[in-house]
Amino acid sequence: MDSAEAEYAAFEEKVRRTVYIDNLSPQVTEAVLKTALNQFGNVDKVQFIPNYTQLNSLPHVALVEMENSKQAKQIVSEMGNFPFMMSGMPRPVRARAAEMEMLDDRPRKPGRSINFRWLDPQHPDFKVAKELKEVTRQHEAEALFTLEQQLADEEKLAEQQSVTLKACHKKFELIEGVLNDGSADRLARRYNMKALNS
Repeated sequence: MDSAEAEYAAFEEKVRRTVYIDNLSPQVTEAVLKTALNQFGNVDKVQFIPNYTQLNSLPHVALVEMENSKQAKQIVSEMGNFPFMMSGMPRPVRARAAEMEMLDDRPRKPGRSINFRWLDPQHPDFKVAKELKEVTRQHEAEALFTLEQQLADEEKLAEQQSVTLKACHKKFELIEGVLNDGSADRLARRYNMKALNS
């Protein structure tokens, strides 16, 4: 096996150890991600994929390289079967096996060559390339709209959860206050009932 084939084989093994994780909250940092995933094994490397769209509040995406492929498969399996929350966000994190095209340091496959050339406007493929470019722009706009709607729904859900949590906390404080100041005992004696904390 020559050096190019060995390099490509090592890269393929790296891909098998890597997990693509998306739907991450913008507040999730590398340290948070490592801490959450260390329960599955040793995290070797975390690489956040840059967001090239105009929307800054999109969920984050990361490539996480584990110590071995077994750990990576376990992450994909666990997150596929059970909701996995990170940083208390309402959206569950999703995971799937990484693909070669996701990694930016992939070497050239031995025996494969790619040639690029500029198309002349008179060339028959020029019209096809232009149509593909327009379809790509349209797809990006549609995907961005869908993501904006999803984010708006998640923000509403997070707000509802926050209101519910505050109301429950207020009720808990009220019950705790009644128990601590003796009101519950006095009411229990008055109505000849057993007090909650006795």
